[in-house]
Amino acid sequence: MLQNTLAKLLLAPISLLYGIGVSLQDFFYRNGLLKEIEFNLPVISVGNLSIGGAGKTPHIEYLIRLLKDYIEVSTLSRGYKRKTKGFQVVQSKHTAESVGDEPLQFKRKYPEILVTVSESRTFGIPEIVKIAPQTQVVLLDDAFQHRSVKPGLNILLTEFNHPFTRDYLLPSGRLREWRTAYRRADIIILSKCPPTVSEGEKKMLIDEIKPLAYQKIYFSYYDYLPPYYLFNSKHVTQLQADWDVLLICAIADTDYLVEYLESNVRSVRVLEYEDHHYFTESDVANLKQKFHEIPSSKKLILTTEKDAMRFEEHQVFLMENQLPVFSLPVEVKFHFDEGLQFDQVVKDYLLNFRV
Repeated sequence: MLQNTLAKLLLAPISLLYGIGVSLQDFFYRNGLLKEIEFNLPVISVGNLSIGGAGKTPHIEYLIRLLKDYIEVSTLSRGYKRKTKGFQVVQSKHTAESVGDEPLQFKRKYPEILVTVSESRTFGIPEIVKIAPQTQVVLLDDAFQHRSVKPGLNILLTEFNHPFTRDYLLPSGRLREWRTAYRRADIIILSKCPPTVSEGEKKMLIDEIKPLAYQKIYFSYYDYLPPYYLFNSKHVTQLQADWDVLLICAIADTDYLVEYLESNVRSVRVLEYEDHHYFTESDVANLKQKFHEIPSSKKLILTTEKDAMRFEEHQVFLMENQLPVFSLPVEVKFHFDEGLQFDQVVKDYLLNFRV
């Protein structure tokens, strides 16, 4: 704790300089020196104030499932850490290196929707309209801080255990903007909540955030589904209390996932890498070694669906060595029976949209 406090103090001057830059950008947008572009079709943004870990991907998937059977849905992501440039339409045959792991995950799970990537949102949306003029809503992934596009519905995620109200600007904290940027949100979701949240905890966090009159607050959690074999999604299993799990993942925050696993299996060992890390031959060789070191006959390897996209290039090695790698799917649910209320807010926005 003392070391963390000291580090924050030492980094505070850099955070202040960073904050000045952020304030200047905000000033330019508020005074029209930089323009936010509005489009003549509904645009829903899902993002956060902090760097990574708030659960943007599962919440985008929630919106896809909510809307895809009724209207034409397209998604637009940056394609973080992809090794290509420019606008691309994502195909199921693509790799994570060519389009990014999260967009590829969207396309593999929901092949009927249009999934795209582009560094520029202002360029990407017109391209979507050009190739798919039937599009009725664009879901922007991780776009809260990218203000060149003004979304019609702006959804801000912040973690239940690490809300933006207790965080600091980079690099002493994880915030990409000043806390006051939350005012741009139409909806604030406290994500990654524990399985139960009391009314007292709910009130405390709402009082802490101090939502404005036009803002709605919801509390969401993850519902983990049965894991499936990495190279055959029809092969599904159930976690057992007497199993030992080796978890390998490259996500921003593993605490929530590890806590879930520890409550459902006998033991959890973790091989953790930086967010969006591309697994190397050395990594999978180490995975094999660590797996065989577990002294158990009831064991398996788990990874997240996002990480699974980056394991594909090692399929031959994993199958030849009979490594039982399973992917753990997740869906977003809402506490306090407010899922239908959230759904209705989204539907009302779409129904009331006017060009």
